[in-house]
Amino acid sequence: MSKKWRLTERTKTLLTLELAIVLPAAALMGFSIWNLKHIQRDKSVEAAIQRDFQHVLKIAERTSWHQAKDLIAPVRKEFPNPDDGPQIKAKLERVLLAHPEYAYAALYDKKNNLLVTRMQPGRDHDQAFCGFTQEDINMLASWLPSEASSTVKHLRKMKEEESWGLYGGWTLHGNQHAYWNVAYFIPEGVSPDRVALGMVAFDEDYLRKTFFPTVVKDVLSSKSTVLRADANLPVMMIHAPRDSTPWVASTDWDGGEPEEERRFADVFPDLILAIKYQGTTIADIGNRFLRYNYIVLGALSVLMVGGIWLTYRNVSREMNLARLKADFVANVSHELRTPLALIRLYAETLELGRLTAKEKYQEYFRIIREESERLTALINNILDFSRIEAGRKEYEFKETNMADLVRSTLDSYRFQIEQNGFAFEENICSDIPPVSVDREAIARSLLNLVNNALKYSKDQKYIGVSLYQANSRVNLEVRDRGIGIPPNEQEKIFEKFYRCGDPLVHNIKGSGLGLSLVRHIARAHGGEVLVESTPEKGSKFTIALPLDPSLRTAQAAA
Repeated sequence: MSKKWRLTERTKTLLTLELAIVLPAAALMGFSIWNLKHIQRDKSVEAAIQRDFQHVLKIAERTSWHQAKDLIAPVRKEFPNPDDGPQIKAKLERVLLAHPEYAYAALYDKKNNLLVTRMQPGRDHDQAFCGFTQEDINMLASWLPSEASSTVKHLRKMKEEESWGLYGGWTLHGNQHAYWNVAYFIPEGVSPDRVALGMVAFDEDYLRKTFFPTVVKDVLSSKSTVLRADANLPVMMIHAPRDSTPWVASTDWDGGEPEEERRFADVFPDLILAIKYQGTTIADIGNRFLRYNYIVLGALSVLMVGGIWLTYRNVSREMNLARLKADFVANVSHELRTPLALIRLYAETLELGRLTAKEKYQEYFRIIREESERLTALINNILDFSRIEAGRKEYEFKETNMADLVRSTLDSYRFQIEQNGFAFEENICSDIPPVSVDREAIARSLLNLVNNALKYSKDQKYIGVSLYQANSRVNLEVRDRGIGIPPNEQEKIFEKFYRCGDPLVHNIKGSGLGLSLVRHIARAHGGEVLVESTPEKGSKFTIALPLDPSLRTAQAAA
């Protein structure tokens, strides 16, 4: 018949952890990874950055329109009327002197077939400027007679504050291309049925060195510019349609291909705005975004695994502690039952008067006394452990002659040592100065160590106790030639309820509290318990206590 499979407590704990923590966390991690792969496939990050770039370029175009409007508005108010006659040229000169950003100004009146022009007076000495400007004026004069009427008609249909326009493009001046741009409007005071146009031409140097750099700087520093905070700073430039060489660029433009471009619609024809991130590309940003999120997911996964491991370890520890407590109750019950049974047996025998020899009376009385002392020691251990666990254990320190304390403690236990067939060796130095200790606690620690040596020795029955001074400490040693302790368990034996894995240990009943109490007592005195042991060769336990009371207080507090 096959053995029925049953879930152990450990398996139930693992399944609970898996269902309560691992599965939801793993599902969340899987969804996050799938979502990141989906983002990578659809290029969602790159698309979001491109939308941001297009938004910035729209802002730049709108900013250029407002800046141009602010420059043209005062010129319209100051511009001459066709009816000003001989004063037209002088007024044009005053307009240009007040606004050096313009290369020339012109007034056209179709009724009188009149075209009055004036170059920037401040640059009359610049022959190259005068030559290029005259070429632009001649080009202007060639299209005005045919285009002026339709242009005026278009302007009159617009709102008053927007009844102006810009027209420009690229032209060849000598061996190089130059950008020209003319602002046109209807001068104030012109009758509705009259075809008249006022015009000012922006100076190319002003556009390239002042106007557009200011626009780019304002846009990039504006709070309305929405760009990724985890990317490098954006940079912008302006170039011609058929030439990617920057005509105007922000101060930190580092070359390379722009990520997004936008052609000026109406304000500055034949110019293209371009933007990119400095020192990186949109693809790099997208990859960095994904890489960063994968790293975060990896870190979270590690933390999750670590948390599960810690939870499992703590749960396992609590389960082991619960098991050890159950063993402790069983062991203590056995430990209590044995001396109580002996005391009751011998007491009943004495009560019934069945003994005739006086020596037997003395033997029974001695057995009852020893078993009651054993019972008292066990109960004291349990009470001390209870006080320690509750944080209510108090010690009464007094100046004590350690040699006398050790001798008297061993004398009360010597009969039991010899009765169990142990060879006993005692080396106690008498010249040790008085030490401030709790007599009862130190005596109990010594008896716990001696009792362990009695219980866990096989054939070589030997116990040695030494008391000596080493530098600023008093060392109390208990040696045996018993089963020993493996190196990996030498620290664990001081934990409450812990018992070694040796079969002999488990066959001997015990509470598992003795060494835990010994360590607590030693540390309360500012000392420590040291162990040296080799399996099958024996062990040596040393209680090291400081001689200086102030040192004891400081170490106990630590």
